[in-house]
Amino acid sequence: MKSKKVEFEGALGDKLSGRLDMPEGDIKTCALFAHCFTCSKNLKVVGHITSALAQKNVATLRFDFTGLGQSEGDFANTNFTSNVDDLVAATKFMEDQISGPAVLIGHSLGGAAVIQAAHKIPTAKAVVTIGAPCEPKHVKHHFDAHMDQIEETGEAEVTLAGRKFKIKKQFVDDLKASKMDDFIRNLDRALLVMHSPVDRTVGVENAAHIYSTAKHPKSFISLNKADHLLTDEKYSTYAGSLIAPWADLYL
Repeated sequence: MKSKKVEFEGALGDKLSGRLDMPEGDIKTCALFAHCFTCSKNLKVVGHITSALAQKNVATLRFDFTGLGQSEGDFANTNFTSNVDDLVAATKFMEDQISGPAVLIGHSLGGAAVIQAAHKIPTAKAVVTIGAPCEPKHVKHHFDAHMDQIEETGEAEVTLAGRKFKIKKQFVDDLKASKMDDFIRNLDRALLVMHSPVDRTVGVENAAHIYSTAKHPKSFISLNKADHLLTDEKYSTYAGSLIAPWADLYL
């Protein structure tokens, strides 16, 4: 896989950091990857998936959302809606560089984001969710203990995965306002739902809801005993190796 660092302007005007992972041979199709909540493009699961896709001649753009990883901007000023808009901005960059993404892939909250973003990305023909919640507000449990402070003062400092983040009330309000069912039901793209039945972070019932709400064509793949972050490389590589041949059916 050939990988190069790229930068482009995000939805809020900040410079976002990305990597364009290219196949050694000709490009068959292009994909856009959305990482999990407060994660980054450099998470091992992301690299394993894009590497597996490159072996199937798929070029993939992975990037850090505004305020995360190596991207500029203040995370406290972002929300789920701005994540969706960052994906649209990434699409415009891809159209200028290679081609608009035919496949949208999202891990965890990124999965919910790509479902919504697909409605704004005409080139997208297939959507893949990996361990995704059926509602963005699912992530609110990470800072439930701080909700009183957020409601009273408008913000709170929260520790997530060992790092401190400022969560503002607008972020929580945006999560609550985002209603997924209509986006899922009217997706009008092929949908692949990938989820582990033993996922303790986002329960498999979320996958069941997404799958049952979506219209055909739709598929489900169980990730057996994988944890939420697919830390065992065999599961992330497995997921990546299946996405390309599945998407071929609908492109």
